[in-house]
Amino acid sequence: MSSERLAALLDEYAELEKRLADPELHTDQGTARRVGRRYAELVPLHKAAGELEQARADLVAARELAAEDPSFAAEAESIAATLPALEERLAELLIPRDPHDAKDVIVEIKAGEGGEESALFAGDLLRMYTRYAERRGWVTEVIDAQDSDLGGVKDVSLAIKSKGVPDGGNGVWSRLKWEGGVHRVQRVPVTESQGRIHTSAAGVLVLPEAEDVDVTIDPNDLRIDVFRSSGPGGQSVNTTDSAVRITHVPTGIVVSCQNEKSQLQNREQAMRILRARLLAVAQEQADAAASDARKAQVRTVDRSERIRTYNFPQNRITDHRIGYTAYNLDLSLGGDLDGVLDALAEADRAARLAGSPDLARR
Repeated sequence: MSSERLAALLDEYAELEKRLADPELHTDQGTARRVGRRYAELVPLHKAAGELEQARADLVAARELAAEDPSFAAEAESIAATLPALEERLAELLIPRDPHDAKDVIVEIKAGEGGEESALFAGDLLRMYTRYAERRGWVTEVIDAQDSDLGGVKDVSLAIKSKGVPDGGNGVWSRLKWEGGVHRVQRVPVTESQGRIHTSAAGVLVLPEAEDVDVTIDPNDLRIDVFRSSGPGGQSVNTTDSAVRITHVPTGIVVSCQNEKSQLQNREQAMRILRARLLAVAQEQADAAASDARKAQVRTVDRSERIRTYNFPQNRITDHRIGYTAYNLDLSLGGDLDGVLDALAEADRAARLAGSPDLARR
């Protein structure tokens, strides 16, 4: 256990506590929210350190009493038995955590090969994440979507936000960061007249939502085009050029939005997605430059690889990275994702404790 790191983090906790008590901080809601998130991240560490310190002090006192009165020996042994678990908990909290864990996310879902069936499956994934968010008390917002003819989605961007400051700094990203990758479905499509099982897929990308302070964008690096919004099958749904396409010239990243009625609103939504993508690019570059940096989902998962299979005939969901299988596909698609997400979180925790950051996302 690094005493220097512990001391530094406890000093940071004390400083943040002072800042939060200063009314001046709350005149800037963005800064107050960032300070509050960081403070929430350190609360469990502060509590664990306090409990361990108290237990050690109690043990010293109990042993001193036991030296004078043997009846206190059992109490001393009982206190001593609690120390290993407290020390392990504190050691776990001292492991550098994912810096984005407290952040909200933008989930992008894209239909893959498979035509309408893939688009229908992408729509299923959209509903799955939306219902999971509802279970967690999170707020969802469809930033942009391209619907398919049969009610699926070809491409959708969904913002998911926690309400207030997340407990322990465990925001939306801390739960959904492993969802990025190719999701495969095996079922009989509604378009299949012979009753044959088909396999199709949809791609999911989860991005921590960037704030203005996270990413600096030079307006001169942007090429902004406007065009007319269209609905399923190319049907025009707008008679004005309100849709916006933004190209970030240095990286070649292209983002478009057409859901809103005004050009200004679509531009603001497109900028949200662009900031999130640029933050992910910046993190990829930072991880590449630091070989010992902990790599999170967006940086380590090869999005060309299948991460999960949803098998309808067997009512089975399988996560291939950790060998997780459960026969509750209907519940999972209904938003009950805690089983697989808890398994991924536990695999990640074990990997970090073992010093193997790639284990949870192999």
